[in-house]
Amino acid sequence: MTEQTLRVNLGERSYDIVVTGNSLHQLGAFARQRSDGDKALIVTHEIIRDHAEIARQSLHDAGFCSWLAFRSTGEREKCLESASSIYDILMEIGADRRTLVVAVGGGVIGDLAGFVAATFSRGIPLLMVPTTLLAMVDSSVGGKVGVNHSRAKNMIGAFYQPIGVFIDVATLNTLPDREFRSGLAEVVKYGVILDADFFAYLEKNVDAILKRDPASIQRIVLRSCELKAQIVAQDEREETDIRAKLNYGHTFAHAFEIAGGYAEWLHGEAVAAGMVCASRLAQRRGLIPSEISERQVRLLQAFSLPTAPKQWPVEDLLRTMRRDKKAVAGQMRFILPIGVGEVALVDDVPESDVRATLESVMR
Repeated sequence: MTEQTLRVNLGERSYDIVVTGNSLHQLGAFARQRSDGDKALIVTHEIIRDHAEIARQSLHDAGFCSWLAFRSTGEREKCLESASSIYDILMEIGADRRTLVVAVGGGVIGDLAGFVAATFSRGIPLLMVPTTLLAMVDSSVGGKVGVNHSRAKNMIGAFYQPIGVFIDVATLNTLPDREFRSGLAEVVKYGVILDADFFAYLEKNVDAILKRDPASIQRIVLRSCELKAQIVAQDEREETDIRAKLNYGHTFAHAFEIAGGYAEWLHGEAVAAGMVCASRLAQRRGLIPSEISERQVRLLQAFSLPTAPKQWPVEDLLRTMRRDKKAVAGQMRFILPIGVGEVALVDDVPESDVRATLESVMR
């Protein structure tokens, strides 16, 4: 596999995304080019210890004294208590402002480690090493880091850019099938919101993608990262409507995750159902014909992803959605499709339409 490098253009905060294969042993050299520190704390999961040990050895070979901090899996790990335990480790190893935090794992690890890096000593260097498809194509790029509140996802956080993102797609070879499919939801999202041709490519290459064909995987990771990097470069801190496009399906999805206690669905599974809900809501508002929703449903089903929420109480979902961080004065705001490859921010949706949409898709 030929190594590919993308640039996220953010002025003095610009950084590279490297997409490669079977090259985790080169992480240390990548880090050394971007850091003059001598300590590194790797935040990771026990279940991917093999990847973390390779990363640690590579960092050692590049002159870093490194430590491993293991955290549990699951969205519940994204909490202030977990962040505090990592602060304790940083204190114990004598971390300074040049100490590198290396997030080796999926989205939960990246968000948690990123939040720690952003807040310890008012900010220390962060290096993202995503090992799940979802993290590769979404959470590792763009600088959103944070932890959850019991009543709202990602409510406590910051915008904090990494010094680089190192993606070795070979780490996906050990990723469980459910986790892999979960990541495909975010890949589908990019096609819906930004690139109709990419959406069509996904439709035509379902089998190759599910077989994890290396060429297909590299293509979807690269294109997803390219699309997200373009958005982030235009609107780093979500101060305009541009970056908000990336939230397609997420207002519904976060409510589903909370309703399930962060235990019933993976993030991508919730996003899949959330995208269908958003598309059905767009239909109800007369923004798109039914065929656009049906194409999304067919593709998501081909990837064995859910296309409707579980039978959670609708009023509880609505209550959560009113508290979503994208809401303004309790008024829900939605990213809705107006075509394949194009979405718009809509902030005048009556709650009655949202309720009706949820009730209809749950049947």
